Amino acid sequence: MEDDSEPEQSSWAYLPDVCLRHVFHWLDDRDRSRAALVCKEWSCAMHSGSLWRCRTITFYGQPSRARTLEFQSALWYTKKFGKYLKHLEIKLSSPYNTPFIKKFHVIMRGLLSHLGKCNSHLVSLSIKYLELDCLIWKNVVRAQFIKNLAAFLKRMSNQLDYLNLKGARITLEEGCELLNSLSSLTNRSFISEINIEDFFSLHLSVYSSPLFHQTMSKFHRLTILTFNYNCISDELLDILREHSSHSLCTLNIKCHIHDPHGQVISGMSWANLAKSAPKLNVNFFFERVMKHDHLARILLEEIPVRSISLRSCYFSDPDWTMRPTLTNLLPAYWHGLQKLTLELNNDHELLDNELLQLILSCKRLLFLKVWAFLSVSFMERLLQNRAERKCILTTIKQFLFHFIMHQVNPNSLLPTRKKEKPSATLFKCLHRTENDKVPHSPVLLQLSAVMHSDLDFWDSVLARCILFAMYHSEG
Repeated sequence: MEDDSEPEQSSWAYLPDVCLRHVFHWLDDRDRSRAALVCKEWSCAMHSGSLWRCRTITFYGQPSRARTLEFQSALWYTKKFGKYLKHLEIKLSSPYNTPFIKKFHVIMRGLLSHLGKCNSHLVSLSIKYLELDCLIWKNVVRAQFIKNLAAFLKRMSNQLDYLNLKGARITLEEGCELLNSLSSLTNRSFISEINIEDFFSLHLSVYSSPLFHQTMSKFHRLTILTFNYNCISDELLDILREHSSHSLCTLNIKCHIHDPHGQVISGMSWANLAKSAPKLNVNFFFERVMKHDHLARILLEEIPVRSISLRSCYFSDPDWTMRPTLTNLLPAYWHGLQKLTLELNNDHELLDNELLQLILSCKRLLFLKVWAFLSVSFMERLLQNRAERKCILTTIKQFLFHFIMHQVNPNSLLPTRKKEKPSATLFKCLHRTENDKVPHSPVLLQLSAVMHSDLDFWDSVLARCILFAMYHSEG
């Protein structure tokens, strides 16, 4: 007689739903689809909305077969479970020709249209580095893409809380059209975070545009705004104070050498904004804007600065000196500066003493990253001061030490110096810092050095190594 009873299922089939969803959460699309074939319960878990709230779709310019399958899978599942989507990120990897851009446009048109019809939960959208000013974007395709994106933003404007269009590189009129779409339904927007860094094309003086000011006046609940310095004006600061002072927490400001940055901003405008928005912190990121007179015009003492990053990149000027910036400008933020990044080509001047004094004067400085020519004795003195609780640094990263006896290059103005060895003092400081019962967060020390041909054995040892040390203190 045949047994008509169903075969006994594995205990895995009876996992609680919450456990199943947690397991599925860590699987990629391919493994999820395979796991869904195990049994009915696992198939139901596959359709749980919590698994499909965040999606990233990467468009590859020259994809391999594996990446093509990955893209097709991501796109298919995004459409299938689009009604659950809350966070969507679109990435472009190496777009290289017009046919690729046309294909991207067609796919995005279909995707945005589908999500606009079925989704009512999207709160976060990121489409970075569109670079719409490139020649591979033909005028017709470009105009149609912007129109489709604006229509989608208008449809999602009531629910969208975060928008990242970094690197879009579009005209002033097109940019304002996209931003206005967020407020077109009610003439105001309550989105909390916008990233429009490199949003506009290079060389645009956005700060003088009444259209931009009118557009920004429609945002009434901004918490974090990331943008370029060529957007800043007294009018914009007054608009932020009037409409978003109750919520504004962070301004991330990038200043690039190719962006207009010669406008004069009143210190009173910054002071009024800081007074009305007591939670406000400002982070500056400078690229190739290194001259003291340029920085002094931007870094006003009324600004509540929390972080400063100065990167020289390919900046080159024989008359340039970093010393006035370290001694006269940055110390003005001694009460609020928490993070400092310096990437300098200072082979023509020594900055050991100036940098150390700046560090000691900034009472809240926690993070320091320096890529510059410094001495071993500088590191000894810095760690000694840290051990003596004269500073509260918790992270020190990437120092390019200068050990050599001869000049770095024939044009260098560095004086001839005696070759330095990593003395016992340095390691005593390290040991003391490790055992110091300082009531601060743990210290992460990351040192790196560059090797030159005339380094002796001990210098080579230090130059070859990257030391990562976690010093844990008991509070």
